[in-house]
Amino acid sequence: MTSGTGDRQSRIEPGMQTDFKERMDYGSYLGLDLLLAAQKPLSDAPDELLFITIHQVQELWLKLAAHELDGAIAAIKADELQPAFKSLARVSRIQAQLISAWDVLSTMTPADYLAFRDALGQSSGFQSHQYRAFEFRLGAKDPRMLAMHRHHPEHHAHLKELLEAPSLYDEALRLLARRGLPVPADCIERDWSQPHVASEGVKAVWLTIYRDTQHHFDLYELAEELVDVEDQFQQWRFRHMKTVERIIGFKPGTGGSSGVKFLRTALERSFFPELWQLRSEL
Repeated sequence: MTSGTGDRQSRIEPGMQTDFKERMDYGSYLGLDLLLAAQKPLSDAPDELLFITIHQVQELWLKLAAHELDGAIAAIKADELQPAFKSLARVSRIQAQLISAWDVLSTMTPADYLAFRDALGQSSGFQSHQYRAFEFRLGAKDPRMLAMHRHHPEHHAHLKELLEAPSLYDEALRLLARRGLPVPADCIERDWSQPHVASEGVKAVWLTIYRDTQHHFDLYELAEELVDVEDQFQQWRFRHMKTVERIIGFKPGTGGSSGVKFLRTALERSFFPELWQLRSEL
């Protein structure tokens, strides 16, 4: 039996690197000095660090989700569905992390938030260019949303590019047309800066796929991957809305929106409407 720290067996194994004077270590690879210095509360309220950290973590997840969506869109354009399925499955799992973040933030009480809310000024998550870019990729197009990003030319240019490009769903419909399915012409060549409008013709095409899954299995799988992504996104929207209601009730948002009422309006908007409508007709 041994006692005292000097008698304990070291957890350093032979071959473990301990001298990083001239080597890259974990912190430098990840840029942790910069990352961990990015939380700068503007008040003495203890919960402001929680608020900042949760939103910064969500921005990192959104960055990764955007990367995966870009990969999925490129793969669909190239008629390579297996890589697209992998990317879309990863997006769904990233969204699960985004949803769970609201569970942590909801531990903050109204009094906790009011202790630093004034420090936020007019800033609001509604102004996140990454969130807007994510929505644009999924098809929630609205040219008016560019206005709040004019002060940042790089972000504005990127969002304008995404606004005017086919969305994930647009590329999926163009793929169906390339496969010989009768997708209405006005759904595959149109003004991409406008949102897709639900189409009976598109629903009929998806119904053909769902009624003969053996023949169209990869397109059927694509449809279900899209539904997974939207399902998770709507859960994220709902948890966001309920977290805001839990903390500030029905007060206006810091960015000037109506708060919970504004967030509720998004719950009725679908990225891929025909994929939800067809379920009642199978």
